Amino acid sequence: MPFYDLRCPKCGKEYNISASMADKAEKRIPCPDCGSLDLQTVYKAAPGVLKGSQKAPECPNRHICGAGCHHAG
Repeated sequence: MPFYDLRCPKCGKEYNISASMADKAEKRIPCPDCGSLDLQTVYKAAPGVLKGSQKAPECPNRHICGAGCHHAG
């Protein structure tokens, strides 16, 4: 079963709960504190991955594009 980040608007608490997709879709997951079935999904940003200190290739047209060049070299 997947885990969901859910927030209860009634008591304001946030939880990470394991539940079936059907239980989430049918709003059958009760708030562990107050019992409300009106839990809302909390969307969080996924962590980014940084690659070492690799330098991006320079654009051969940098003299035309300027410092904000978006072309690949």
